[in-house]
Amino acid sequence: VQLVESGGGLVHTGGSLRLSCAASGFAFSRNELKWYRQAPGKEREWVASISPLGGGTNYADSVKGRFTISRDNAKNTVYLQMNSLEPDDTAVYYCYVRYFRDYWGQGTQVTVSS
Repeated sequence: VQLVESGGGLVHTGGSLRLSCAASGFAFSRNELKWYRQAPGKEREWVASISPLGGGTNYADSVKGRFTISRDNAKNTVYLQMNSLEPDDTAVYYCYVRYFRDYWGQGTQVTVSS
């Protein structure tokens, strides 16, 4: 199993970024995918989840209404569209799948300047 995130960067408050996570090594369309993030000095926290076929999504209260998780099962890729970014969104963002065990990507850094 391999998860490779991309799309992070530096943006100003109010800006947008779109993260991607390219997956391989498992039955992508049969598994729920999640995004997590970890800010400096804080524990890793769940951000959003999407069901195998994309019909069900859930979000942490802190990002609800600003972030959108989606997936393209033909491309084995899950996305996180992040709008109205705030400095508190600064973190390393990780893609996650539970496939017999936990798998994490290497993370992509998102920095939001005030």
